[in-house]
Amino acid sequence: MNKEAFEHRKSYTRLRIAGADGNPLANKRVSVEQERHSFLFGVGAFETMELASVGGNPLPAQRKSQLEDLLDKILALCNYATLPFYWGRYEPVPGKPDEARTIAAAQWLAERGVTVKGHPLCWHTVCAPWLMRYSEREILRRQLARIDREASAFKGLIDIWDVINEVVIMPIFDKYDNAVTRICKMLGRVGLIKEVFAAARNANPQSVLILNDFDVSKSYEILIDGCLQAGVPIDAIGIQSHQHQGYWGKEKLLETLDRYSTFGLPIHFTENTIISGELMPPHIEDLNDWQVDSWQSTPEGEERQAREVVEMYEILFAHPLVEAVTTWDSTDGRWLKAPSGLLREDNTPKPVYNALLSKIKGEWFTKTALATDANGEADIFGFRGDYMVNFDGKTASFALNGRPETLIKLV
Repeated sequence: MNKEAFEHRKSYTRLRIAGADGNPLANKRVSVEQERHSFLFGVGAFETMELASVGGNPLPAQRKSQLEDLLDKILALCNYATLPFYWGRYEPVPGKPDEARTIAAAQWLAERGVTVKGHPLCWHTVCAPWLMRYSEREILRRQLARIDREASAFKGLIDIWDVINEVVIMPIFDKYDNAVTRICKMLGRVGLIKEVFAAARNANPQSVLILNDFDVSKSYEILIDGCLQAGVPIDAIGIQSHQHQGYWGKEKLLETLDRYSTFGLPIHFTENTIISGELMPPHIEDLNDWQVDSWQSTPEGEERQAREVVEMYEILFAHPLVEAVTTWDSTDGRWLKAPSGLLREDNTPKPVYNALLSKIKGEWFTKTALATDANGEADIFGFRGDYMVNFDGKTASFALNGRPETLIKLV
């Protein structure tokens, strides 16, 4: 894909650079280097939960070192991370949520410049089994209270949420009885979405609220349209893209983007997996139904995965409405034992990791030297994000985000 395809990801500003004394830094050469993208390159960072132990026994030194090595590699590539809020695991006992450990994990990521997303606030799968003792009205009350609790407690730390997950299938889900399917049948799809989005918006008015689904058929389009007609404040459309049965390919990817672009909303690819081993058979309808003891990555599969992931990221980064893409698995074997990670199980980088690194921190990253004029001014045109200016050991940071002029004072 040619470089012009990504020009809309860039921005211009005129820097006005002053020294520590406040005087213009005239006729000097300064280095300018991007530190972080505005575009969200994400990963499912569930391992952070294990690293951020709160109370109890500390992690063994070897395991802690393994996790730190894994996360160091991932955060060298990504600026966005998803943390788990599956109700049945987050609050297995009523009134005892895993809040302290999750806050510690979110803080650990935020301290390293990572934007954190919570996933999900409402879902029929991995639902709290203790909800089943209550009536539908009481389940709904507790679900809305749960949303208020999490969105309020994490405000300022997690301001992006997958509010509700996989609603297209929710009222007809019949693998097992669960509390959320019950209230979805009671209220209808749009009715439930309206309730949970209102609760999330009320708890954190500044948050980004996402409707997320794996079903990218016409049914999801109809659901989104119904929600918008009902006044649901959807901030972004979430699209899951688990490709265990083979890469979607350029044609399907562009066709999907075209259909969901008609709403004019930002698009987040929330869960992306592409396999580096044997593909799952095409007759499997539910990915969870394919049970294997061992699912191995292969050298040929790893090269294929790298090519396919890079093509997909190029298409998404080139699309003006796409704001985020999340690789769901940091390492192989993490979800459904699939070899879909950026790293192997021993934390060694796969070709896909190195290929993405050369794009995200290479081709799509701005690093340059600028010459200031007699007024200490210089123009920069680069990828939007956070930057650092350096001159003679003195530095200053700024954001390249569309402002026509930026004043910088070196310290």
